Amino acid sequence: MCSVSGLSDLWVRGVAANSGAPSDVLLRLLQPQGRVAWQVLCQERGLPGDVVDAVVVHPEWAVRRFFARNRHVGAVQRSRLVDDRDGFVRADLDAGPRPRVGRVEALPDDVVERLLTGRGPLAGDASVTVDEIRQELVSSGQISPFFLRRMWAHSDPLVRGFAAARWLWLGDEERDALLPDPVPAVRDAARRHSRVLDPVAMEAELPEHSCHHRTLLLGNYAVSRAVAEACLDRGRNLLSLATNPFTPPDVVARLARQADPRVRERVAGRADVGPVLLQALAEDPDDGVRTRARVQPASRTWAQCRAVDRVYGQAAEDIGVVGEMAVEPDGEWYRACALSGHPLLRRVAVTWHRLPVPLMRRLADDADPQVRHLLALNHPLAPPDALLDAFVQMPRQRAYLLTLDRLPRTGLRQLLGHADPGVRALAAGDPALRPPPVALLHDADAGVRRAAAAHPALPGEVVEALLWDGATAEGAAANPGLGAGRLHRLLDRAAGLPSS
Repeated sequence: MCSVSGLSDLWVRGVAANSGAPSDVLLRLLQPQGRVAWQVLCQERGLPGDVVDAVVVHPEWAVRRFFARNRHVGAVQRSRLVDDRDGFVRADLDAGPRPRVGRVEALPDDVVERLLTGRGPLAGDASVTVDEIRQELVSSGQISPFFLRRMWAHSDPLVRGFAAARWLWLGDEERDALLPDPVPAVRDAARRHSRVLDPVAMEAELPEHSCHHRTLLLGNYAVSRAVAEACLDRGRNLLSLATNPFTPPDVVARLARQADPRVRERVAGRADVGPVLLQALAEDPDDGVRTRARVQPASRTWAQCRAVDRVYGQAAEDIGVVGEMAVEPDGEWYRACALSGHPLLRRVAVTWHRLPVPLMRRLADDADPQVRHLLALNHPLAPPDALLDAFVQMPRQRAYLLTLDRLPRTGLRQLLGHADPGVRALAAGDPALRPPPVALLHDADAGVRRAAAAHPALPGEVVEALLWDGATAEGAAANPGLGAGRLHRLLDRAAGLPSS
């Protein structure tokens, strides 16, 4: 049995995670003495409305930062921090919830406008600038596609300036509107970003030494013939050239004859490869090149090729949850992929989260496990058993799967003896288990012990004993079977945490 001082932090963190704790208990944890529980309370669980009210105006910026990252609350609730004067709080709101995996809920458009156009000074560390905060938002996936599509015509020049940064994805009408914009800063941004389509400008900017910027330019920007020839002569950056949609056609044909199969494979995945060259690549001695050439017909678009590239050559666990592309293929193409006899195209189909339900159900029983797993990760209506199978088979995706309400939490008895402790912990938390998983209270893994000690069917006297054992105290304090009175008394005993 441990002393109160040795158990205090464990109790406080456990109470913070307790799904049965009422608001008056949780509010006590917002006192300075409850700091050890702030991340658990404010970032790692949902909160009652009155606790949210207290969190968003809390004097400690750490509390507000944790809440800004909370994946368990809605975007509207997190948006209440939009006018926070602390730069780190705003940066966390703009960066989006943690874990930073999976699709996130878009912030309301009016909140996005305020974050993008904020010009006021920031309290806190001066190293966090307003512009850096804006950049976090643009890359966070929290801007709705509808808002992104109309940024170029926004009334605020700051937003139009950000639209110019998406130059490659703008249409001719949008580009023609931004180049003569009445605001000099927008015009300058448009001219600066329009250089991506100017091979002379790219050649002048291209660094000679190997670096990320050189790779970025050669893989995405308009490329001059002189630059392409120099790369071919030196056998340098050929993978980038093979990917770049602006690489001249005759250079692409020469890349298709390179000795490196990775270069030929990249060429086989381009949208501008003609039928003759594509047929030659379909007969390539390398299996990867042949597969990439054969999986799509010659009548392909760049958007379709990029959708395949997201999946090609990778395991489902490495792909995970994919976001929407700047230019998404049309729905009919995804539907055709869903009915394809090629498993690669069916994997592509299930990355589209708007795949019609009948096709989704068909692919939930697909013979290819990668199809089933990608479906579980990407479709909002994926069957619960598909999510559970993905959870068992894909350890690196569990942080995201645990945020989904559709992941089964009951009927897990068959997993109690699983070799993977992450799976055992999920099973140990099954509230419907009768009898409760008492054997797992002594599991070698701390996460399994916490889940077992929090089981609501454990007798009160057992939970009381577990509270005084350092190996199970945190899980026992999270047990929803503890009533409000018992939780208050537990916090009364926790060192330095006064009653409200």
